[in-house]
Amino acid sequence: MSDRTLVLLKPDAVERKLVGEVVSRFEAKNLDIVAMELRQLDADTLARHYEEHVGKGFYDDLVAFMSRGPVVAMVVEGPEDTWEVVRKMMGATNPRTAEPGTIRGDLGILFTENLVHGSDSLASAEREIGIFFPNL
Repeated sequence: MSDRTLVLLKPDAVERKLVGEVVSRFEAKNLDIVAMELRQLDADTLARHYEEHVGKGFYDDLVAFMSRGPVVAMVVEGPEDTWEVVRKMMGATNPRTAEPGTIRGDLGILFTENLVHGSDSLASAEREIGIFFPNL
């Protein structure tokens, strides 16, 4: 059985030229990249993606960060619970506490700019893939 999840390489990852490094980590784990696109996110897409955060105090800063430059949106496919495998590879949200060997632990610097987003459940993955890649 295979499973898909959404991964976003955030503007800081693109700016720091870490796209190849992060993608190679997923490929080394034998996960497949089934869709990938460099894109500039607009306010509407971000509102749909972060709908649970609309109206919260940090929302405007989050939108400003995520729209300041391009992101790489990807659909990653692997065995059952791929979303969970990807989340473990990403590491803790705060790079200062992320374990060495994780993307954030090895490459992250700031809590507010933590390089990568990965869906947090199978249901979230399905919803988020529908936002970014509606034809999959």
